Amino acid sequence: MKKRAHTFLRGLFSVIGVLLLVASQPAMAEDKELPAEVVNPLDRPLKALKAFASMSKESATCATCHREDNIGLYNQWGRSKHYGANVGCYECHQANPNDPDAYRHKGKVISTIVSPKDCGRCHEKESIEFQSSAHAGAADFEGSTEHAMAMMAQGAHEGKDVDKAAGSQACVQCHGAKIKVNMSGKLLPETWPNSGIGRLNPDGSRGACSACHQRHEFSRAQARRPEACGKCHLGPGHLQKEIYNQSKHGVSYYSNIDRMNLTSPKWIPGEDYDAAPTCTTCHMSATKEQPLTHNTSLRVSWNLRSPVSETVNDMMERTGAKGPDGDERRDAMANVCISCHSERIVKNFYEQFDSAVELYNKKFANPGKEIMESLAEAGLITSKQLDDTIEWTWFRLWHHAGRAMRHGAAMNAPSVQQWEGMYELSNLFYTQLIPQARELADKAEAAGNKAAADKVRGVLDAIATRPEHLWMSEKQVAATTDK
Repeated sequence: MKKRAHTFLRGLFSVIGVLLLVASQPAMAEDKELPAEVVNPLDRPLKALKAFASMSKESATCATCHREDNIGLYNQWGRSKHYGANVGCYECHQANPNDPDAYRHKGKVISTIVSPKDCGRCHEKESIEFQSSAHAGAADFEGSTEHAMAMMAQGAHEGKDVDKAAGSQACVQCHGAKIKVNMSGKLLPETWPNSGIGRLNPDGSRGACSACHQRHEFSRAQARRPEACGKCHLGPGHLQKEIYNQSKHGVSYYSNIDRMNLTSPKWIPGEDYDAAPTCTTCHMSATKEQPLTHNTSLRVSWNLRSPVSETVNDMMERTGAKGPDGDERRDAMANVCISCHSERIVKNFYEQFDSAVELYNKKFANPGKEIMESLAEAGLITSKQLDDTIEWTWFRLWHHAGRAMRHGAAMNAPSVQQWEGMYELSNLFYTQLIPQARELADKAEAAGNKAAADKVRGVLDAIATRPEHLWMSEKQVAATTDK
């Protein structure tokens, strides 16, 4: 018995000695030098399971561990096309030691983020197309009214990270933001996780393929469904998903999902399916005459996001931007439409759509902009955004009601175009924006600033005499009543 006890104690002390020796080893590559030799015995590569013999040794090692520690991730990857092609963890997550977000793990240099630049090693065409799209620039919203709202009106202003919660938990999860990295290559929690479509990655690339192609399965069927776009294109100001749901296209899609053939390799409208289009059908997918594109802007001929809409041709002339002109872009979208519609219907649709956007510009957007500019020039509102009541009215007018009206017209949702669009536009313009501007002019005159008051009133009076606003005059009201 004593001999057994002595043997046990000797073994125990040996184990303790080994643990102390391990604990005394230097920390594993938390600096950016990333030593070539692995120094921590606990971080040595695992022995890969034989089941993964067909893939690279590095990815087989990753899968051996992650199948135990992250079973959901492992199963998603196991259902992917990548798995079938022997593309594993390391093929996507491998990094250059000089990358800002590189760190050593299990003896290999990797990064957490798989950026469009990384995906471009295999998907070069798609990566290049995406970098040219409006999606890639989605993070460039600093200085906008929306940015001011998140950082000022909605921020906590306590000098802590909580100040940024309104933006980091809302805006940047769709738009993307700059991902920050510490000295050891680990991503800082205030900027990660983030799969915003315009994310600014440590390697200099823009975007997140996983915004649409959910990792680690990367299902083409999932990316083709309107729900994939609905993560961001939803709610006031960008209610495309609600518009689609109410449109004839959306109604037909949800009624006939079983006929959409969402897993088809080529997915040509009219050939592989004809029940309805989805977002990707119109903005990305191939047709019989044109290839698939990851530049979702290439078929858009109007800017429907800004306070005043402008055509792509006008925008290119103003900015000097290069690329297909508005006519080419419209032809590309029309080519999708004629997969299921006649050319006459497509032509007539565009005439109606153009008229709706031009009406918005003429009746509400341009006059609203004139009013706001006159108030600023007269010094009746400050240069700071959203500190004057009328600025909130103007924002709601163009950002909420204006976009609802324009996108409702673009995507065939008449109820949205009317009741969330035109009705709200009329209400905000006539019962809030104009009265609030006149009130500011009255206050200025009462304070002795008659010149500023007259300047704003002159703009308001000129707008009131335009044909589209004459219904407000007593004569026009009387004529309406008599009928």
